[in-house]
Amino acid sequence: MMRFPLARFAKKSLFLTVLLLLTGLAARAQQAGDTTSVGCGPPLPRMLCVDLDGRPSIDEPAGPFTYEWHMGDGTTLTGPTISHCYKERKNYVVQLDVIVDKTGEVRRGQKYIPINLLQQDIVDFTASTTRVRVGQPVSFDSPEAQLLQCRNMQYIWDFRDGTVVQGRTAQHTFRRAGTYSVRFSMRGYGSEACVASHCVSRQIVVEP
Repeated sequence: MMRFPLARFAKKSLFLTVLLLLTGLAARAQQAGDTTSVGCGPPLPRMLCVDLDGRPSIDEPAGPFTYEWHMGDGTTLTGPTISHCYKERKNYVVQLDVIVDKTGEVRRGQKYIPINLLQQDIVDFTASTTRVRVGQPVSFDSPEAQLLQCRNMQYIWDFRDGTVVQGRTAQHTFRRAGTYSVRFSMRGYGSEACVASHCVSRQIVVEP
């Protein structure tokens, strides 16, 4: 059995008491009808677009060149600088081929650029519908939600009608007509930013 000096145990007890109090305050901030907690805006857009400049990779005295970009999703673009938006959030490798205009020489794979669209924080959720009648269930899901630097994530749903539940997915039935700004919050362990609540909201219209 492990033994602790009394003074140390007292300090630990005090620390745990304070921690529990803080945790209780944080939990209360998620209760429905609480208008004093931090506002939850709409989800931020995914970072799916890239801007690339191939000119620093080329021996300019040998130019002019034609720049040909193979974006990794079946798209090919031309030009020294390009902008492209992907449709899916995944990893891509962009291949830049360069054609020397004077000689027609094709320099394939002049540069390979990894594009990692998975390494980004996402606080977002989906709803099976945004308009429903009283008594009809609505399903909620957060398949892509993540905070990369945080661990042991908690997912909290506040339906703004007095019901708060946890989990990556949820299903809820509204009993009264109205417009509800459903909140989805994420908390985890790690840095101070992980402990803070990261939340977004979407409106659900409930008709009689």
